Amino acid sequence: QMQLPESGGGLVQAGGSLRLSCAASRRTVSKPAVGWFRQAPGKEREFVVAITWDGGSTMYAESVKGRFTISRDIDRNTVYLQMNNLKPEDTAVYYCATSQRFTTEKLSYDYWGQGTQVTVSS
Repeated sequence: QMQLPESGGGLVQAGGSLRLSCAASRRTVSKPAVGWFRQAPGKEREFVVAITWDGGSTMYAESVKGRFTISRDIDRNTVYLQMNNLKPEDTAVYYCATSQRFTTEKLSYDYWGQGTQVTVSS
């Protein structure tokens, strides 16, 4: 079973920062793209950001542009999500996932982590 261990979630006040990590190896999962999604209680899982292993192309949801930054460390086989200026509406379980396509479409992502909780208090 493929695993994408995530870490870095927690409780933070509005305006604070967190950094999430996802141990996603392209060699391990043979997928060119890694994405982060989030799911708040009672809501659909939504796209947040994605990155390609090769070239580091990125794309962001409008709601996080300018506040979140995705990066990858090929040597460490890890993808990071730096989240700054967090807002209460960012509260959700954040999931790392991999895809054969560089896309925002969650159905294209076929390997998922277990999720990490991010809670932003007002």
